[in-house]
Amino acid sequence: MTLAIDPARIPDAARVAPVVQRRWLAGGELRTWEGPLEEVRAVVLHPGAGGAPAAPAALGGYPLLGEAEALHALDCACRAWDQGRGPWPSAPVGERLAALTAFADAMGGVRETVVRLIMWEIGKTRGDAEKEFDRTVVYIRDTVAALKDLDRTAARFQAVDGVVAQVRRAPLGVALCMGPFNYPLNETFTTLIPALAMGNPVVFKPAKLGVLLLEPLLELFARCFPPGVVNTIYGDGRVVVSPLIRSGRVDVLAFIGSSKVADLIRAQHPKPHRLRCVLGLEAKNAAIVTRHADLDQAVKECVLGSLSFNGQRCTALKMLWVERSLHAAFAERLAAAVDALRLALPWEAGAQLTPMAEPGKPAAMQALVDDACARGARVLNRRAGAVDATAFFPALVDGAAPGMRLWREEQFGPVVPLAAFDDLEQPLAFVRDSDYGQQASVFSRDPAEVARLVDGLASQVCRININAQCQRGPDVFPFTGRKDSAEGTLSVSDALRVFSIRSMVAARDNPASHAILGDIARERRSAFISTDWLF
Repeated sequence: MTLAIDPARIPDAARVAPVVQRRWLAGGELRTWEGPLEEVRAVVLHPGAGGAPAAPAALGGYPLLGEAEALHALDCACRAWDQGRGPWPSAPVGERLAALTAFADAMGGVRETVVRLIMWEIGKTRGDAEKEFDRTVVYIRDTVAALKDLDRTAARFQAVDGVVAQVRRAPLGVALCMGPFNYPLNETFTTLIPALAMGNPVVFKPAKLGVLLLEPLLELFARCFPPGVVNTIYGDGRVVVSPLIRSGRVDVLAFIGSSKVADLIRAQHPKPHRLRCVLGLEAKNAAIVTRHADLDQAVKECVLGSLSFNGQRCTALKMLWVERSLHAAFAERLAAAVDALRLALPWEAGAQLTPMAEPGKPAAMQALVDDACARGARVLNRRAGAVDATAFFPALVDGAAPGMRLWREEQFGPVVPLAAFDDLEQPLAFVRDSDYGQQASVFSRDPAEVARLVDGLASQVCRININAQCQRGPDVFPFTGRKDSAEGTLSVSDALRVFSIRSMVAARDNPASHAILGDIARERRSAFISTDWLF
C-alpha cells in the first residue's frame, strides 16, 4: 500500500506552487540570499517514473544562511533594543499593541496559502491546518487584550508605609525564539508574540521542518513592526544559533523541542545565569484507566489523545495504564477503534491519520515496536506498521514493561504502549519515576478514586485531565511542566510575565512627590510612568 498520488490528480483546492525562498528579514529589510538552499520535500509521495519507487514531492527550498548572516540579524535586534532605549522597548504599550493588531489583521490575506503549506510540509489535515492558523490569530488578539488588562492594573499608584510606587513590567532584552515543527505557526507564535508584546526585539528561527509556510508572513513582519524588531534566520542550528548564544547578547531563549538540544544551546552562553529560558520540552503523559471508567468514553479519549496528528504532540497520551479487570475489554475496543481510523492524504475528506514529515519516521516507529516485541510485548491491532516512506499505521503495543524503549522514551509518533495494573500505586510510581512531568489523564467515575489519583499526581505533573485526553488549550490556562518537560509557563497571560520583569518607580509619599508623578503622567512625559489605561 502507498499514499503516492499522481500530481495530475491533486485537486485544485489543495495545490501549491513551489516555494523557492531566498528572502530573509533583518533590520526591517527583506534581504535576498544568493547562497545555497535547503531542499524541502513534501510529505506527499509522487509515483516514480519507469517503475521507480515513489518519492516525496519537491516543495521548494529555504536559505542556508551562515554565521555572518545570523550575527547580522542579531546586530539588528541589538540595535533595536539599544540597552532598552530603542523605540520598540521604550514605546508606550498602546503603540506595541497597535502593531500586533495590524499584524493579526493582515494575516487574513495569506490564510489559504499558509494552510496549504502546512498540509504539504508537515502533513496536517486541512481541518487541523485551518484550526492552527485561526487559533494563532485568536492568540494574538487575546494577547493584546491580556496586556491591556495587565497594564491597566499596573497603572495604579500604590502607597504603602510612606512610599508611593508604580510597579510595571519591563522588557528583558533580545529574545531568540525557536519553534517546533509539529505546530510551526501556533507554538512559534506563543513565544514570539508575547516577547514582542512586552517590548523585546526578536530573532526567530523556524524548526527544520515547516519553514516555507512562514515565508508569506515575512512582508507582514516588515510592514507592521519597526526595523530590527523582528528578524529571521534559517539554516543549521550549529552554524546560525551557536554563534548567537556564544556572543552573550541573547537575553531570552524561547525554545520548544527536546531537553537535550535545549541544554546544549543554553550551555554555550558565556553567562548562563543571565539567560532567561522559556522551554517547552518532552513529555511522557500517562492515562490511568480504572475499572470504574466509562469504557466508551475512555476508548474515545485515548484514541484521540494518543493519535491526533499521528501522536506528534508533546501533549499526546504516550502510555496507557489500564486496571487488569478492564484490560481485555479496553484493549479489544481500542484495537478496533485504532484499526478503523482512516489514513489518507491531508486534504482528503475524513482523513484522521496522515503522512509524516520527519525523514525515516516510519522506520523509527517500527524500531520501537520491534524492540518492545523482542522483550515480550505484542501488537494488538492488525493494520499496524509501515505503509510507505512517510506513513506508518498506528501500532497498539500491549505489555509495555521496564527495559523496553517505549517504557521511558517519548515516542512522538503513532505507537501506543499499553500496560495492565493491579494497584493504583503502579501507574503512580511510573509517573513519579519518569523524567517528564507535563500532564496525565484519569478515567474513573468514582469520586474517591479520582481524588486519590489527583492527589498522587498533583506534585508530579502540571495538568490532570479527568475523563479527558491531555491537551494544551484553552490558551488562557497555564501550560507548563515539571522535571524535563518545561521551564517557564505559557498561556496568554503567563507568557507576558515570562517575557518581562517587574520594575518600579518609588518616591516618598508626600505632596511634592505626588506633584512630580502626577505631572509626568498627565503630560505623558514618560512611557513607563503612565496611567493611560485607567481612563
